[in-house]
Amino acid sequence: MSGTASGKLRLVLADQLSHDLASLRDIDPEKDVILMAEVRTEATYVKHHKRKTAFLFSAMRHFAQELEQRGLTVRYIRYDDAQNAGSLEGEVRQALNVLGLKHLVLTFPGEWRVLEDMQSWGETFCVHVEIREDDRFLSTLEDFDAWTQGRKQLRMEFFYRELRKRLNILMEAGSESDEKGAAKPLGGQWNFDADNRKALPKGVSVPAKTAFEPDAITEEVLALVRAEFHEHFGSVESFDLAVTRDQALQVLAQFIEERLMHFGDFQDAMKKGEPWLFHSHISFYLNCGLLTPAEVIEQVESAYHAHNLPLNAVEGFIRQVLGWREYVRGLYWQQMPHYAEQNTLDATRDLPEFFWTADTDMQCLSQCISETRDNAYAHHIQRLMVLGNFLLLAGIDPKQVQNWYLLVYADAYEWVELPNVQGMILFADGGLMASKPYAASGSYINKMSDYCQSCRYKVKDKNGDQACPFNYLYWDFLERNKPVLRGNQRLAMPYRTLEKMTDEKRALIASDSQRFLGKLTANEKV
Repeated sequence: MSGTASGKLRLVLADQLSHDLASLRDIDPEKDVILMAEVRTEATYVKHHKRKTAFLFSAMRHFAQELEQRGLTVRYIRYDDAQNAGSLEGEVRQALNVLGLKHLVLTFPGEWRVLEDMQSWGETFCVHVEIREDDRFLSTLEDFDAWTQGRKQLRMEFFYRELRKRLNILMEAGSESDEKGAAKPLGGQWNFDADNRKALPKGVSVPAKTAFEPDAITEEVLALVRAEFHEHFGSVESFDLAVTRDQALQVLAQFIEERLMHFGDFQDAMKKGEPWLFHSHISFYLNCGLLTPAEVIEQVESAYHAHNLPLNAVEGFIRQVLGWREYVRGLYWQQMPHYAEQNTLDATRDLPEFFWTADTDMQCLSQCISETRDNAYAHHIQRLMVLGNFLLLAGIDPKQVQNWYLLVYADAYEWVELPNVQGMILFADGGLMASKPYAASGSYINKMSDYCQSCRYKVKDKNGDQACPFNYLYWDFLERNKPVLRGNQRLAMPYRTLEKMTDEKRALIASDSQRFLGKLTANEKV
């Protein structure tokens, strides 16, 4: 291990696998050492999905190998190494002591608790600590804070528009302004979401997911995960994720070539046995650093111009990367740490056991949980409008929901997971993120999927033992949360409908909901 006392220790975390990472710039190959570690506490503070751990460990090992091939010195600590210190702080302490270095270079992390630790390291280790901005994102935290000033509502749509204009993405060329002095978006509107809600027609052929055979490094990691993480959720069988930047670029290219043209129309669609559909499957790679949002957007926008792709597909995809991804990061860092503690609707029910087993007669939930268990992946509508919708209606404790979403998905990191759970899924933040709770009855799921066709519950029945639980739970949710939600203008119509119901109808909703929720509490099969 090379490195001199005048050199620097440069830490690279598991979600920072980018060769142009801020903490790797200006590196001196003769003096500096890069530290990477499969940190035991980070791998187990929640019982991360086996596939998530395997993916990150393999991607980290491949990245370390690439760094060494560039002539850089890497101190890489494996999970089962005898010298594994167990914690991130312990690994840094041990590396500084062994190497005799007094200067630590870091890139801004993705979790509040990690940043708090990092900010104490200078005093703890008696070294100079330099925390550099993570400029892989397209907006800074200062940008977001400036945008929020004076705003009563922090809606993603308006932040997204500002970024579109500032970065000149999907904007009319050669058109300086409209009558209000604002730059013009392509197609004359900012958002084509209304065109992106089609169910999947029969006979539509879905392209195969881009898959890779595990190499020797990945096989070694898979064996480690099977041995050390056998109690964790999910499986690593048929592991086929990309684990290098080159492979991640292949996933992006194949998405653009084979699926992007249909992404807009069918991005909300769900179908049994088709977990991947026309989605990009690049969130794994964006969120760990193998891809950057700038290059993803550039390639998608270039493809739009070169191949006349549907604008609703291209805009819908770019909005996810440029809009939601940047927005939730800004919101997370502005609102933490109190954001994680919010529970506006006083939801306290325990997470049902079937969220681990998929053993439920509700076919939509069973399908989405099974696919999550098998793939460490589900697309955004499955996460929001099936799983999230149920957790909202059933009043499940936000802390337990945060834990579940962070644990089960291979693309989940707290900065992106927490705002989506607190704001979008549970309305636990009281409407800071979303203008209304994303609550829906079974009819939405029936419209967007084929799940209801094979379910023992009848989606068209509103009450009774055979009725779809979403149907009565929706109205029960509105009733029990009336003190908080009745004044929400976007819920004015459903509340008027609720208030017009007969006493008999309302009594049926209450009894059906009490029966169902009682079974949940008793951990009986539903």
